[in-house]
Amino acid sequence: MNPEKRRQIFERLRAVNPKPATELEYRAPFELLVAVVLSAQATDKSVNAATRRLYPVANTPAAILALGEARLASCIRTIGLFRSKARHIIETCRILLERHGGEVPQSREALEALPGVGRKTANVILNTAFGQPTIAVDTHIFRVSNRTGLAPGKDVRAVEERLLKFVPKPFRHDAHHWLILHGRYVCKARTPDCPSCVIRDLCEFRSKTRPAAPAGRRSIHP
Repeated sequence: MNPEKRRQIFERLRAVNPKPATELEYRAPFELLVAVVLSAQATDKSVNAATRRLYPVANTPAAILALGEARLASCIRTIGLFRSKARHIIETCRILLERHGGEVPQSREALEALPGVGRKTANVILNTAFGQPTIAVDTHIFRVSNRTGLAPGKDVRAVEERLLKFVPKPFRHDAHHWLILHGRYVCKARTPDCPSCVIRDLCEFRSKTRPAAPAGRRSIHP
């Protein structure tokens, strides 16, 4: 895919969503950190339901640590893997208080040293909470990048590196949100909604974007 086509893709995504944002509900970096840890193998909707129960009770490292692992697990019990996530969050709270003054660190190395926080989670925090131009590649972004030809790669790290290289600088900060939302609601895994896709003519995944053959006639395409 050439640079001009990439620019057009992001210009169109920006036109339909000028100020993209995460669908996770949060009011401070620590709340976002907890929500992203909970979101592993869970939907944003289910995470928001859990944090609406949790945050009125405890929404700081000190408050959650005082809450204790058992009560925290009870608050997030509707989330998959809630016991291990509760354990990770409790230990994360302890580390934040002991090493970072109760604040969420703004470096990748410090974030990835927290239990339950990998590269993708660190990228989300750095981008969404602190405004850094990182791109967290999840299954949606991996699919969209490969399917469209925007930044193909064999694994998430390869896709991340290509996106950071190829996404035009003016779009880099919001690219994560545009691509994840596009993958979640339009370029879906099983049934991509190509007819309503604003970048359909720019997409290089032709087996999905070709119009259907007229009724009664067999398509010549496999």
